[in-house]
Amino acid sequence: MEYNYIKALHLIFVVTWFAGLFYIVRLFVYHAEAKLKPQPEQDILIKQYQLMQYRLWYIITWPSAVLASIFAFYLLYLNPFWLEQSWMHVKLAFVLLLYIYHLKCHQIFKQLQKNEVKYSSNFFRIWNEGATIILFAIVFLVILKNAINWIFGVIGIFVFSILIMLGFKLYKRIREKNND
Repeated sequence: MEYNYIKALHLIFVVTWFAGLFYIVRLFVYHAEAKLKPQPEQDILIKQYQLMQYRLWYIITWPSAVLASIFAFYLLYLNPFWLEQSWMHVKLAFVLLLYIYHLKCHQIFKQLQKNEVKYSSNFFRIWNEGATIILFAIVFLVILKNAINWIFGVIGIFVFSILIMLGFKLYKRIREKNND
């Protein structure tokens, strides 16, 4: 019974962590676009986006990441044999990639809090798909528990990434056409 409660809590905080990651990068998009607006609109929007980013990052995203990790470690403590499973090794590699993605988002967050916009809104739109790819990889690994066919998984993620990029290019063209 304890296992199911811990697993439920882990999943809840994984969901809120990803929600925070998806939304923070969307706010990065808006921030980068606001930087191109005329004054005083620019200052008003940027101040609001900085506040929204701050609250999301420190009230939802970071606590969710920490709590998801604590419950994950507890699940591994309850079931240490998982660490002997090859699918778990691949999953943990993707989780490491997720932490790297999270830390890069933190670096960008800190820059934007100083109103240092080093990337375009288009970059952020593409960057936002990184979390989606990681999410797909982790969910499929956990559900299928099969790392033997990881080559097919990598190919699938690569194809999925290409589809996301094509979708992004189509969306960009539609936006540009609607702006004209």
